Amino acid sequence: AYADLRAAPGPIDHAFIMVPAPAVPAVIDQCCELKIPVATIFSAGFAEIGPAGEKMQRDMVAKARAAGLRLIGPNCMGIVNVQGKTPLTVNAVIDQVELKPGPLSVISQSGSMLGTLITRGQARGLGFSKLVSVGNECDLGVGEIADQLVDDPDTGAILLFLETFRDAPNLARAARRAFEKGKPVIAFKLGRSDVGRRAAASHTGAMVGTDDTAKAFFRAHGIMRVDMLETLFELPQLVIGKRPPKGKRVAVVTGTGGAAAMVADRLGVLGADVVPPSPPVIEKLKGQGITVNDAVITDIPMGGSDRGAYTAILSALLASDHCDAVVSVIGSSSMTNPDVIKDRVLKAEPKTKPLAVYLAPRADNGLLLLQEHGVASFRTPESCADAVNTYVIWHAPTAEVKVDAGKIAAATQVLKDSVDGRLNELQALRLFAALGIETVQSDVVNDPAKCPAIAGPSAIKLLSPDIQHKTDAGMVKLNVEPAQLKAAVEELLARARQHFPQAKVDGVLVQRMERGLAELIIGYRRDPEAGPTVLLGLGGITAELKRTFSVRIAPVSVETAHEMIGEIAELAVLRGFRNLPRGDCEAL
Repeated sequence: AYADLRAAPGPIDHAFIMVPAPAVPAVIDQCCELKIPVATIFSAGFAEIGPAGEKMQRDMVAKARAAGLRLIGPNCMGIVNVQGKTPLTVNAVIDQVELKPGPLSVISQSGSMLGTLITRGQARGLGFSKLVSVGNECDLGVGEIADQLVDDPDTGAILLFLETFRDAPNLARAARRAFEKGKPVIAFKLGRSDVGRRAAASHTGAMVGTDDTAKAFFRAHGIMRVDMLETLFELPQLVIGKRPPKGKRVAVVTGTGGAAAMVADRLGVLGADVVPPSPPVIEKLKGQGITVNDAVITDIPMGGSDRGAYTAILSALLASDHCDAVVSVIGSSSMTNPDVIKDRVLKAEPKTKPLAVYLAPRADNGLLLLQEHGVASFRTPESCADAVNTYVIWHAPTAEVKVDAGKIAAATQVLKDSVDGRLNELQALRLFAALGIETVQSDVVNDPAKCPAIAGPSAIKLLSPDIQHKTDAGMVKLNVEPAQLKAAVEELLARARQHFPQAKVDGVLVQRMERGLAELIIGYRRDPEAGPTVLLGLGGITAELKRTFSVRIAPVSVETAHEMIGEIAELAVLRGFRNLPRGDCEAL
């Protein structure tokens, strides 16, 4: 360690900076002067503490970029290259364990989690390739580092511990490239609850978005998301070398019913389909003198797993196309006799299909044996179910959607014509029309004496970008007959002058009443983390009351739009549920 970089022998490949935060910028100046290519900043006290720290971090990055210096951190634990035997970190775990090389590379926004993953993974016989703590991601972020790992020959799977998205476009690109190369990207992300979002924000200065947006981002780019930390390092063995399945069907075989029921029950809660043996499987086993029934769990009677029965059943399930993954549960014999695992699992050609083995007792040696033979093994029923469900809901990255440049240009012009980017409802309708979306007949009335002639009832609404939730404000009237139109317009204009004197009023919007089978809401926003998103949900005045919606990363294809419609149970009424009239889902 040196007090001054100029005192260190050069050239320097990588500087690890651990001085108090106010002293860091001066060290960055030295790095720039000495043309050091990369520096990792351990020190905390930057963006995560507030505006003053954020400004210091921003100025430091600007200086580094001008000099061609790349930064990792600040507020991070450093990096570990296991194959290269380079532990550039202060994580105390490095002093305690002999790191085992392997295919797992980890990028973590939490520094301390590196030690957690190392110790828990090493105890299970797992080997690591690269481990990177990114902290505040002032420069190099998760996405850019993941992109490097895609091309790293020693990395077989990329594991992410995330608190937020700061580098979403690069992460999306890296995940798509990883999928093409057959390297699974697996993420554990905080922020499912309000508590989790606040905790993440206070930890690394993250501004965390909604969990629904995160879920949509992972799905769009082929990233598998796990619910449990333990699954983060247990899942790779199940999915390395595999592609997304055709369905969500899981077969379960066991010699210990209660333990298997815990896994199956959890799978059911998560939404996976636990399926019984198919008739061909039952017939095949019958020909081998083994009787199984069509129960959802193939539970071999006590003492019946010997003499090859368990192995034959597991082999038949692995070879059958009626399921997409298989769970094998083994009881206490896995702790007392390792040969049970060899005879029942390893002889069943376990690599023909994704196979998850849950050992019900605490059987550390059994877990290690399975790991050594490349078979995914699990210590708890919950992590086993989490891993299997994560696999069966895994999707390939969604296809890139080509957008109509002419429509985008026309819509952009409508936005330019608005004041301060705020649209009243008529301008919004013009925006939709520019995008090719059919809109309702609409007229703007500023003089009640000049109301349009509309056959039949009208809907009238005060036209103002300053008044939200116009129904609550009493600024909407429905089913207004032609004879009542003039008086209704006068009433809305007078009410606006009385209750909202500061609001910009553009008149009253008069529209022909429309009727249909359902009222829906479609929302679009640029998420600050994940980028453009589209939301579909139930509409009307209850739109924010009932949290029933589907979210995707934009733009969405027609196929994806149909998927979103299919995800909302209440929209079964549009699909001819119980002989109800069918809605025009293609138009939707």
